[in-house]
Amino acid sequence: MPRVSTPSGPVPPPAVEKTGAAHTEEHRRDHGAGASPVREGSRVVIIGGGPGGYEAALVARQLGARVQVVERQGMGGSAVLTDVVPSKTLIATAEWLTVTEQAGELGIGAEGGDDGDPGALRADMDVVDQRVVRLAKKQSKDIRTRLEREGIEIVIGTGRVGPTISSEGTRRVTVTLEDGGERELEAEIILVATGATPRVLPTAQPDGERILTWAQMYNLTEIPEHLVVVGSGVTGAEFAGAYNALGAQVTLVSSRDRVLPGEDEHAAELIEGVFRRRGMTVLSRSRAAAVRRTDCGVEVELTDGRVVEASHCLVAVGGVPATSGIGLEEAGVEITSSGHIKVDRVSRTRAFRIYAAGDCTGVLPLASVAAMQGRIAMWHALGDAVAPLDLSTVAANIFTAPEIATIGVTQKQIEAGEVDGAITRLPIVRNPRAKMLGIKEGFIKLFSDRSSGVVIGGVIVAPRASELIYPITIAVAHRLTVDELANVFTIYPSLTGSIAEAARTLHRA
Repeated sequence: MPRVSTPSGPVPPPAVEKTGAAHTEEHRRDHGAGASPVREGSRVVIIGGGPGGYEAALVARQLGARVQVVERQGMGGSAVLTDVVPSKTLIATAEWLTVTEQAGELGIGAEGGDDGDPGALRADMDVVDQRVVRLAKKQSKDIRTRLEREGIEIVIGTGRVGPTISSEGTRRVTVTLEDGGERELEAEIILVATGATPRVLPTAQPDGERILTWAQMYNLTEIPEHLVVVGSGVTGAEFAGAYNALGAQVTLVSSRDRVLPGEDEHAAELIEGVFRRRGMTVLSRSRAAAVRRTDCGVEVELTDGRVVEASHCLVAVGGVPATSGIGLEEAGVEITSSGHIKVDRVSRTRAFRIYAAGDCTGVLPLASVAAMQGRIAMWHALGDAVAPLDLSTVAANIFTAPEIATIGVTQKQIEAGEVDGAITRLPIVRNPRAKMLGIKEGFIKLFSDRSSGVVIGGVIVAPRASELIYPITIAVAHRLTVDELANVFTIYPSLTGSIAEAARTLHRA
């Protein structure tokens, strides 16, 4: 599922992080004799071919393991085929249209346009969707080619973990193949990276035509006349902003006081203001009770009795971990009440040599985190050097226009007294490069430790914030001080110049 920037559950660290060998000894005590040390040539089976799965496969193969990946829909999983890659491809088209807002100010016009109007630019949804699907398939094919070139076997089907362990310390994974047959795979190490599926409301059953989940939005061949988006989290905000830019009338149903309730307050307020300025209707403190198909569209009934009539409805209310029915609990894997797999910071489950990565763990539903969890799992399982997952260094981005990028601690944590930090905020409009580009909305925030001056977090709201956050991410990950960040040369004029300026304002004599 698309990415958010707050954990959906706690990530319990083990009391002592152990090497692969130490972990094996621990399980020998817990599970009895007969388990052999993990070594080169070990058999690794990975269930799920998304970022957590295929990145883990590459690491395991690099370390000399024999690797098989079980995937049921295509390499890259939902992240590549129905989630991250297609949604961001769609948003890229919308981004080009939002850029034209400043065209008149920059002296750019087109035939049929006038002052302040660059002319009629329209998106051909059929062409857009064909490109979305084409790029997703191309990325999936590229991943498969890379894995096969490395000697990794890909098995198309649905995997199920066996409950028993042999005297040699191996398990069986049963794969139900596309033709209905079965194949047994033996594994000394198993990684579960099965991801998540869209959450479906019982009163808003998707039909793939008018009532849609985020995985079905690419079925559309025309821009919706009026799209109601239920849910104002990351997924809802991204799609609402994109279709608004593409020319659809959009109504966003938000159950909270503002959109993006889990994000930086100033960033969320700015994005909601941008949405409203661009003509979007935002229904704050509203909940959808039901969504019904009509002869010519949909009706979205709210809990207060209001009914919104529209042509289409996207229900974006989170995801459900794909963990049921694949033998995990029978194999000794602990599952939380939300259906997520409980893991520690080196991706271990409680079951012998079974690891898990990605959205199915509920740690942080980001492709980058899934990939890192998968790599860490294989480094740990195969006895290589490994550092536990550190969520404080994870950068996240919301692909609205402008984008919102975040890293490290939040302003809310500082204001609540959880962190002794200093805060600075610079409006992007002060930046000379932003003036040249006609950028008026956005800001850069920087947070530092009050005593040491170490950079501990930041927020950027700007076009391409996903790229601009990188210097702050490096500063957080490597514990650079604000003076060290400020004393690096920046290009003049450049948007990154404001990052250095923000760091200078936090200098303490």
